[in-house]
Amino acid sequence: MAETVSWDGLRELAGFRAEKGCAISLYLDLDPSIAPTAGDAATRVSSLLSEGERHSEANSRGLTHDQRVALKQDFDRIRDYFDNEFDRDGAHGLAIFSAGLDNVWRPRTLIESVPDRVRVGREFHLAPLVPLVGRGEGAIVAVVGRERGELFRLRSGRLDEIADKTDEVPGRHDQGGWSQSRFQRHIEKLVEEHLREVAGELDRRVRSMRSPKVIVVSSEETRAELEELLSTETRKAVVGWTSAEAHASPRELLELTSPILEKARAKEEAELMDRWREGAGRGGRAASGWSETLEAASDARVDVLLYEEGSDHEAWQCPACGRLSASSGRCPLDGTETEQRDDGLDLTVHQTVAHGGTVWAVTAHQDLGPAEGVGALLRY
Repeated sequence: MAETVSWDGLRELAGFRAEKGCAISLYLDLDPSIAPTAGDAATRVSSLLSEGERHSEANSRGLTHDQRVALKQDFDRIRDYFDNEFDRDGAHGLAIFSAGLDNVWRPRTLIESVPDRVRVGREFHLAPLVPLVGRGEGAIVAVVGRERGELFRLRSGRLDEIADKTDEVPGRHDQGGWSQSRFQRHIEKLVEEHLREVAGELDRRVRSMRSPKVIVVSSEETRAELEELLSTETRKAVVGWTSAEAHASPRELLELTSPILEKARAKEEAELMDRWREGAGRGGRAASGWSETLEAASDARVDVLLYEEGSDHEAWQCPACGRLSASSGRCPLDGTETEQRDDGLDLTVHQTVAHGGTVWAVTAHQDLGPAEGVGALLRY
């Protein structure tokens, strides 16, 4: 089943460094417009693996015989996986992380596309995954009516039901000997109790899931009643309200709510960029450019790494402690001579994520251009 990418999953990968052998990272774009047939995908996988093997052979100085053999076995294992195990159903991208001597094998089919890429090193190449994180994953869609009360959670591109608080509220035809006004008051009391129960369940889910984004699907009348019953925390978590047909399916609800989540993401990006501009402009908790950002990432000060898609820069890394710098020289911590790397973005992503920060690929703003395409919001 195709998956989404979470920060926890990315942190686990960022925490890995090959101790015995090498780490292979392979990405394959499976968008139907790029690879419409199995043959197209197979051809591109073969090309990527050949590229990776050529690069590994050209840069094999310093590897032991066992490491070279293990590297070849890792490439062969990837070929075998694609030929005999890979299931493309629903996948728009594929990521494989392999380090045989260190007992790591993690194939991941993805619900979104990634650029074709293969890298061999001590760490896994993670930058292609960053734009996929946070695309609504974990959001709650609450479908609420006078009787209906269903909660869905967005997982791997699907809405899965997590709670059903639907009640049977009596209709007018059930009133029997009741007076019209008395029966109507009875109905309204039952509706209020139902909405209170739904609101309570939604509040509990929001608290337990650390304030996920929430979209409520309801009529305007129900919205007015429900909103008063929600806790302050849940009201803040709601990113949109909308309405749907009475018996809308989870797939239809996803189509209806996806634009709302994208709009919420755009708003979040705008707020991040406002904070960065303010911090950078007055010398506050913000870094601008590669030199400041690499240093802050090495010091575990980056709360949110910001970069324009396509931005990258050479960097120098201490082979002993991993500290990063924008220029060559000796590590200020242990005096080790630093090594030049051409993947500064990926190194910065590793440092940021491994120390509990997050990363944002900026798509709708050009403010980072004068700052070499990169910046950060800092913890201190």
